[in-house]
Amino acid sequence: MSQSSQLIETARRTIGMEIEAVEQLKARIDEQFVQACELILQCQGRVVVVGMGKSGHIGRKIAATLASTGTPAFFVHPAEASHGDMGMITQDDVVLALSNSGTTNEIVTLLPLIKRLGITLISMTGNPQSLLARAAAVNLDASVSTEACPLNLAPTSSTTASLVLGDALAISLLEARGFTAEDFAFSHPGGALGRRLLLKVDNVMHSGDRLPQVKSGTSLRDALLEMTRKGLGMTVVLADDGSLAGIFTDGDLRRTLDKGIDVRQASIDEVMTKGGKTASAEMLAAEALKIMEDNKINSLVVVDANRRPVGALNMHDLLRAGVM
Repeated sequence: MSQSSQLIETARRTIGMEIEAVEQLKARIDEQFVQACELILQCQGRVVVVGMGKSGHIGRKIAATLASTGTPAFFVHPAEASHGDMGMITQDDVVLALSNSGTTNEIVTLLPLIKRLGITLISMTGNPQSLLARAAAVNLDASVSTEACPLNLAPTSSTTASLVLGDALAISLLEARGFTAEDFAFSHPGGALGRRLLLKVDNVMHSGDRLPQVKSGTSLRDALLEMTRKGLGMTVVLADDGSLAGIFTDGDLRRTLDKGIDVRQASIDEVMTKGGKTASAEMLAAEALKIMEDNKINSLVVVDANRRPVGALNMHDLLRAGVM
């Protein structure tokens, strides 16, 4: 077998073994898992995740996932906890301790103090009969039949199983809390997702003097001048009472020219799109984007409750804002 074939075979075998380890977790989602969720839901403090070595790396990720999905959580290194960081943990907290063997010295050292303070302990181990598992109020069984490592030494399948079990815990808690997409966005205000879920039409629309607008009956020539001045590729057309009569865009101009209409003589009323698609200022920018995509248009008029135009936006505005 060539080296390339051997590498591919090894990678596929590794992935297959880790998939099998994850599949075995399903049968262990039982009353212990439910009890762990209930203890965390009842918690008045935070979930404090601890773990050493590779379990520590997985623990950091689990803590981050919990925190971003509605369950306040943070990671404490167990060795540092023995040298002062134990003061970060309160009686109102729940400790989630990860150890594949269930006998990690740095964690076992903390058990008497955790018990003395009356702190609720949940363990996630590969050995349900271990010292850590027996000391915990609830043990989540993350055991695997074998590691993907051919020496059965390097944490591979076991860390994958722990990570997946942590995700299952976080998402179960998310749904139990009724955590919403908007809640998620408040945990991620700086990212693209936060912009999509928090940014309102009001934040990106052109309003006031920046809004291109002409009255019904205006000549097409003057409407084109207004579009050029405002540089939005469209203009709003106002009815006599100030409400929206229609919209005229670059696309409408192309269709007008295709029909051979004399742009010097025509009125805006002859060539505008009557009514047009609209949005409200309080609408999420992502919702406005969906309206544009569904209707295959590039511009939207923003109206108030009386259908009076208060702004406008186009695809370029949403692109600049990072919504798409």
